[in-house]
Amino acid sequence: MQSKGSGISGFYKLSVDERRKLLAKEYGLIEEDLKALETGGLGIDVADKMIENVIGTIAYPIGVATNFLVNGKDVLVPMALEEASVVAAASKAAKIARAGGGFTAVADEPVMIGTVQLVDVRDPSEAVYRINEKRNEIIRMGNEVLPEIIRKAGGFKGYDLKVLYTDSGPMVELYFYVHVLDAMGANTVDTVAETLAPYLADLAGGRYLLRIISNYAIRRMARAHARFPISELGENGSRVAQDLIHAYNLARADVFRAVTHNKGIMNGIIAVANAIFNDTRAIEAGAHAYACRSGGYQPLTSYRIDGDYVVGQIELPLQVATVGGSVGLNRVSKVALKLMGNPTSKELAEIMASVGLAQNFAAMYALVTEGIQKGHMKLHARSLALSAGARIDEVDEVVRMMIEKNTISYDAAKGYLEKLRSSKGASQHP
Repeated sequence: MQSKGSGISGFYKLSVDERRKLLAKEYGLIEEDLKALETGGLGIDVADKMIENVIGTIAYPIGVATNFLVNGKDVLVPMALEEASVVAAASKAAKIARAGGGFTAVADEPVMIGTVQLVDVRDPSEAVYRINEKRNEIIRMGNEVLPEIIRKAGGFKGYDLKVLYTDSGPMVELYFYVHVLDAMGANTVDTVAETLAPYLADLAGGRYLLRIISNYAIRRMARAHARFPISELGENGSRVAQDLIHAYNLARADVFRAVTHNKGIMNGIIAVANAIFNDTRAIEAGAHAYACRSGGYQPLTSYRIDGDYVVGQIELPLQVATVGGSVGLNRVSKVALKLMGNPTSKELAEIMASVGLAQNFAAMYALVTEGIQKGHMKLHARSLALSAGARIDEVDEVVRMMIEKNTISYDAAKGYLEKLRSSKGASQHP
């Protein structure tokens, strides 16, 4: 991971051009990198090969969260999303965590789960016995289609079997495990599933049906931990710390709060995934399934007070990639990885877990102090002004009017814009 400093003071005060020049100097970005950041990095010719019926591309703003210290190393974190205040909030929480030693994170080896469904099985117990008799052969067959992965120390890591009694009869399902190195692993796992399915069906005396990866990646967990000094939480730090615990316990007790609590976590994680062209749907699905592992929907983070610190932790499955799939098809994703120091997929999961914890802490901190709207709506006002048709040179004045009158909405932005233009027209034509 990157050893460059991430605590860039006043980064938000710089112009876009000044920020790019600073990153070019400190992180070795070249002219093509800077051009990609300006244009979005995905050419229409490449886009046309990625999905069907292409008519264009769409861009997200991409920013960088500062102040992250993960496992003792500085990390500048690229984040791409449309929601205001997320990047600033992550940076603020990372700064507080930094005062307590930063984030300590650990991720499992990148092992993905694949499944093969066997139906019309006459005797499920006999099928399980016959399949297990051929365990070594199944492992050999799985590895036979993974020569490159085997060469790099990945490969087929075994399997488990389960008999499922369903409304359409008994089924046998095989869960197998593949170390996919720095890839997300979907294509690799699906190839293994297709290879094994006919042989398994023959052993089971039935037929195979679904052969596909599972995005419930519980063998690819990521965990992060941080100590947030109470002294950094403002004048009423002790009260704020206790209120943070109250907020956390509400998420544990009430699913309506828990869902929004976890949405805040994913604000950070998915913004990083967007920046590096990772599969956001797989990440979201796995995370929310994990939140239900106890039978009810629970927060993915936990908090407690330990002496002079609020201690936060996060645990969730993270199926992330630094190679393969769509990673690298957009030059911006390469720039994003470069800014993070070109991490392995394991290191990337550790960074993303840390960002999720930071984002969640920042959201709760805002909620128990000034409220979520004060900072968020000030930033949101800019988007509203642009949506209402304001030119770049008009945005600040329209935002000022909305904040001054405490009327932050699309209709208000449109009205203030008309008022601004009307007053300018009057001053130009006395």
